[in-house]
Amino acid sequence: MPPRSPRPAAAGGTPVISVRGAREHNLRNINVELPRDRLIVFTGLSGSGKSSLAFDTIYAEGQRRYVESVSSYARQFLERLPRPDVDSITGLTPAVAIQQKAPARSARSTVGTATEVYDYLRLLFARLGVLQCGNCGRPVRADSPESVARESADWLEGETLLVLAPVRLAARPGWEDQAGDLARVGFTRILLDGAVVPLEGVEGGGPPRLPAGTREVLVVADRLTWRRGETGRLADSAQQAFRRGEGRLLLRRGDRPPERRSERWECAACGTPAIAPEPILFSFNSPRGACPTCRGFGDVLTFSPDLIVPDPSLTLREGAIRPWARSWRRVAWPRLEKLARERAVPLDTPWKNLTDAHRRLLLEGDEGFRGALPFLKRLQEKSYDVGNRFVVKRFQTALGCPTCGGTRLRRESLLVRLGGKHIAEVNAMTIAAAARFLAGLEFGAAEREIAGPVLAELASRLSFLERVDLGYLTLDRLTRTLSGGEAQRIELANALGANLADTLYVLDEPTVGLHPRDTRQLIAILADLAARGNTLVVVEHEPLVMRAADHVVDLGPGAGEQGGHVLYAGPGGAALDRVATETARYLRGEQRVTRERRAAPAAERSRRAAGRGPRAVRGPMGVGSTRGGAGERPRMDSSPSSGRPTTTSKTSTPVSRSAGSPP
Repeated sequence: MPPRSPRPAAAGGTPVISVRGAREHNLRNINVELPRDRLIVFTGLSGSGKSSLAFDTIYAEGQRRYVESVSSYARQFLERLPRPDVDSITGLTPAVAIQQKAPARSARSTVGTATEVYDYLRLLFARLGVLQCGNCGRPVRADSPESVARESADWLEGETLLVLAPVRLAARPGWEDQAGDLARVGFTRILLDGAVVPLEGVEGGGPPRLPAGTREVLVVADRLTWRRGETGRLADSAQQAFRRGEGRLLLRRGDRPPERRSERWECAACGTPAIAPEPILFSFNSPRGACPTCRGFGDVLTFSPDLIVPDPSLTLREGAIRPWARSWRRVAWPRLEKLARERAVPLDTPWKNLTDAHRRLLLEGDEGFRGALPFLKRLQEKSYDVGNRFVVKRFQTALGCPTCGGTRLRRESLLVRLGGKHIAEVNAMTIAAAARFLAGLEFGAAEREIAGPVLAELASRLSFLERVDLGYLTLDRLTRTLSGGEAQRIELANALGANLADTLYVLDEPTVGLHPRDTRQLIAILADLAARGNTLVVVEHEPLVMRAADHVVDLGPGAGEQGGHVLYAGPGGAALDRVATETARYLRGEQRVTRERRAAPAAERSRRAAGRGPRAVRGPMGVGSTRGGAGERPRMDSSPSSGRPTTTSKTSTPVSRSAGSPP
């Protein structure tokens, strides 16, 4: 095997990313070396080539190399960037771009799903949530022989214990034949009217007679005096009873009424069936968990009368009903005329003046007339036509789903509670409130062992989101409603939670919209990422970030064609005090940004001094005219010298003529 070539390193031995001959966009064939595992800031004027070097050259080459390393089948699912115009880039590590844009535009993507917080919440509720009966509200759980044995730890010793299997009776054969089948497999007793009786009767006679209409008998699987050392026997008896009772059994301790246990997910008290809590049950992106009405969107598109009749002052003849006012008018108008003749619906009365009965008839229709709403619903059924979909959506508005109330989940998903709340209530919390709620949950020893890893992941991800100052966002907030800075900080929090090392992160002005206090907190996060062995390239103008950077690259000197040159590439921090670039002088306070008000022209100043008098402009045929100030109206008057009409204002300001105009 040939020896591996060493990684590029600077003169001091530090590994570097070496860029040679970068000419992308306005870059001027530049060469630059960037130390790895450091915080690097690209700065300079807007348009000087910062993003061209960071994103369109360094990140694009790293992403292109990654795509080329996977199979041809996988490449079709990955974003492919063009090869940048550069001679060579060495020392490049896997690259991740974090830009100022929302990565997902789907109505199903939320802050919780984008950060994977909701995925861990689903797992937590599935494993430790308490399912409540939708009918009586009692807790519902699926029992097993092991759970029955664990439950026995709290039982009193010395009590008589009966393990009963409920066996349903078939219509045929008769009870005698079914009792014989039970006896042949080893069962000898049943519980009848509260007493244990032999299955074969007394002295080998037939089976005991059952009351008329009996549909179920309780077969005794085991009868014993309870001792703590009998847990193994209890588990075996429970398994046998579950098998014979088709997943159900009853436990009778002493003189207490029998208690139901079931391997099925159903209420032991009322028998109402339930759905086993699994992570997929809490996913609004899955048919198994999504509300069947809104299909997991949280709202439904409903036809709005205000959109169907946007202007109530119009008459039917003028097109008050918008769906019938344009292309469908030739179809709808004859029907309206027929309706006017048969039902006396006025065609020339404004919509707002029509009676309620007439408005209801026009919108909802009846047996003899199809109203606007049935008309639109019929078009909606033909949604395979693009034109129909376009027409229908113009008259629909999104309203909260009446079935799920905007939670997006089916009713069975909301029956599982943890800490007194269902998952939709936790998902509606802010990030900070959700962190406090999860920190306040109390579990037993066995539950703590199950919840430990999940709670640790949740606490870690929520703390990262709070560190990037996103604690005010709710977990159910749509990602497409986030600002560019918020979306970028979510990606940054995901990068922290991923615990990656030896990765190149390229960020685009992550401090946009942040208070200086939060900027310092962001700098600490970036330094934390760099300390884990990652390289961070940040396009930034913020002085605090530039001062905190390990390495600074200043591009310029101008923008566009005047940019693309490396003015400085070296250490940041105190070293910037000795740099002679314009950016460094602004950082040191030697230069400041000042706003100078442009002086008004002399003619404008004189006009203002005269009380906003008229301004001379060239009129038709070169005749001088004036344009008065606000509130002034020009009038026709006669010139005292020539007697010709001229235009003057109300004021006595003399009229100035254009050069070359006739006297």
